[in-house]
Amino acid sequence: MEWTGVRYADKPTAEVHTWIAAPPTGVWKLVSDIQLMPSLSSELQSVEWLDGRSGPAPGARFIGRSKHAALGEWATTSHIVEYEPPRVLAWAVEDPQHPSAVWRFTLEPQDGGTLLREWMQLGPARSGLSFAIDRMPEKEQKIVFVRMREFEAGMAATLEAIKKLAENPRTPDEASR
Repeated sequence: MEWTGVRYADKPTAEVHTWIAAPPTGVWKLVSDIQLMPSLSSELQSVEWLDGRSGPAPGARFIGRSKHAALGEWATTSHIVEYEPPRVLAWAVEDPQHPSAVWRFTLEPQDGGTLLREWMQLGPARSGLSFAIDRMPEKEQKIVFVRMREFEAGMAATLEAIKKLAENPRTPDEASR
């Protein structure tokens, strides 16, 4: 990737996409199952719905626990901020009005299958990355650049795993999606 010179305050974004040979309703069942996500991620370790919820809905909250070799372990509370089945699922990390990050899946019917996009924005509120920048402010642009490339790689791996699950169902129930 090209060096971007982006700072945290710029609210950097990353986006990846893939085409999946499965209908949006089947892909949506995977994307909206946040408890599936830790098995598709090297960083996200677990998720748990809060407030007695068992699935996404506007305003629903969940705790995500993550782990990274350089950043350690942490937990965040996320809030569903967009929910339009089977098209959009987005959540804001921590404060929905001033999040430390926003994540979004979008699904679009395309060529008999689904175009799946995953997008994320870092900031504007402080996150764990802010502490690394505080310790080495002269390296802020490099820290942001490296973290955004990590996000892109992780998102690409997640979409590839979703694609495999959607295109190669393992059970009769999955095959009917």
